Amino acid sequence: MNFSIFQMDIVPGDPQANRTNVNQWIHKEMMHNSPDTIVLPEMWTTAYTLSDLERIADQDGEPTMPFIQNLASKYQVNIIAGSIANKKSDGIFNTAFVVDRQGEIVYQYDKAHLVPMLNEPSYLEGGKKPAEVFELDGLKFGLIVCYDLRFPELIRPLAVAGAQVLCIVAEWPEARTNHWQHLQIARAIENQMYVVSSNRIGTYDGTEFCGKSMIVNPWGEVLKLGSQDQEEVLSLTIELEKVDEVRKNVPIFDSRVPHLYKHD
Repeated sequence: MNFSIFQMDIVPGDPQANRTNVNQWIHKEMMHNSPDTIVLPEMWTTAYTLSDLERIADQDGEPTMPFIQNLASKYQVNIIAGSIANKKSDGIFNTAFVVDRQGEIVYQYDKAHLVPMLNEPSYLEGGKKPAEVFELDGLKFGLIVCYDLRFPELIRPLAVAGAQVLCIVAEWPEARTNHWQHLQIARAIENQMYVVSSNRIGTYDGTEFCGKSMIVNPWGEVLKLGSQDQEEVLSLTIELEKVDEVRKNVPIFDSRVPHLYKHD
């Protein structure tokens, strides 16, 4: 599967400007590289303009979800559409979603773990359902959002359910760049899956974001690494046979003894 990851800066509080940027980028990318799957970062329509979200958040996915659906069907490309601020009847959520080549929404996930360091809990509601496996072109994926990366107990069930690729959409700060990189490698190794991430660059409200979007293979090797401060595209074809190879050579899933693991 051919991936194109958009490591972008975000215009704070201007969803229309950001949709325009994404529209232009996807058009250009499809003309030049024709990927199978595109990946966008977290909260790419608004950035972390938390105090303005009541006014500028999508309403039940409108208008951003139809916008992405139109692009996916127009270009016949899968889009792991990052996440958006999404106002529902019971609050504003950080909602990630996925659209297939036909323009159908195949998966939605509300970020489970809200970031105290960026004051998310004061403005957003945490997701109420666990992450689940979804399929694109017959391949099994998991999808998490930024801070979720720190919680391996959220991710392991995805691998047990057969996920071959874990996608992470993020606005991860520069102050914790080391964690961003090493946690992705750890999640790839311990779950024997590809990890594909899209992180933003730029600065907002005194927080600098670290970029360094990544593609890590199931052996923990970094195949692609974005810069810290450049808007760019990371493109790579991943070989899904590598997942089976690693899981066969180091059969951790056959070695698990779940009845001995203490649960909360």
